[in-house]
This record gives sequence, structure tokens and C-alpha cells, in this order.
Amino acid sequence: MTTMGRGKFKGKPTGQRRFSSAAEILAGTSAARPRSFKQKEAEYEEDIEEESEEESEEEESEDESDVKKKGHEALIEVDNPNRAKPKTLKARDLDASKTTELSRREREELEKQRAHERYMRLQEQGKTEQARKDLDRLALIRQQREEAAKKREEEKAARDAKKVDARK
Repeated sequence: MTTMGRGKFKGKPTGQRRFSSAAEILAGTSAARPRSFKQKEAEYEEDIEEESEEESEEEESEDESDVKKKGHEALIEVDNPNRAKPKTLKARDLDASKTTELSRREREELEKQRAHERYMRLQEQGKTEQARKDLDRLALIRQQREEAAKKREEEKAARDAKKVDARK
């Protein structure tokens, strides 16, 4: 027995697992590669050679095949965003003057902020209904406090007068 790692199935009676070394993988003699792989690889190379010969013939027929669409695509113009490949833009191609459109949520958030700021400005100037109510309430409270202060002053003056009379 070798001291090399045997893999996951240590207790199997069918035999040890054999792992390919890096050299075997690079050389293409790895046991991990199926025998049919070489056949598939050869067929693929033949297909590539045939395609390169047929490309010159296909150039004319490709225009026609692009026009023909499968199923309902011929009847309905479909713009599937998942199907379209996103075009990558380079920094020099970007147009700095072009502004991006905001999403609905962002637009609504901006409108909400502007409305709030406008309301607060009107509130400070006292032009809103809420501000008028607040100012009326404030005036009423001031008037009540002034009356209460006058009453206290009168009571204090009356007490002082009693003290002066009591001393005499």
C-alpha cells in the first residue's frame, strides 16, 4: 500500500481512488479525462475547419436568417431586456452633459423634500393655517400671562398696603 491519500472512499473493497497529477493533466494523459473526450475533441476541430470554409458562403445567407424570426417574434416586436447584451461604455464615450433619469421612488422622495421645505418656509412666515392657529394661541397665552402678572402685582401691592396699615 502507498502512503498517498486515497480520497473519500477509504473502506471500499473495489480499490483505491487515483488522482491525476498536474503533469498528467497538462500532458492530456490523465485518467480523469474520459476516453471519448479525444474523439469529441477531434470532431470539434473538424467542425471548426468546416465552419471556416463555409463562412464565406454563409455571409450572404446570414442576412436572410437574421430577418427570419421564430414563432411569434415574426408577428410581435419583442424587446426583452434579458436578451439584449449590455453595451459597455468607455469613459471617453460618456456624455457628461446628459443627465440620468431618476427612478419613480427617487423622484417622489425629491418632491416630498421640496414640499416639506416649501411648507416650512411658509410656516416661518406665518402664512399657513397651522402657523396662524399657533400665533393666535401664542397671543392668547401672552394676554393671559400679562393679566395674571397684573393681578399678582395688585395682590402684592394690597398685601404691602395692609402691612403698612398694621404698623401704623
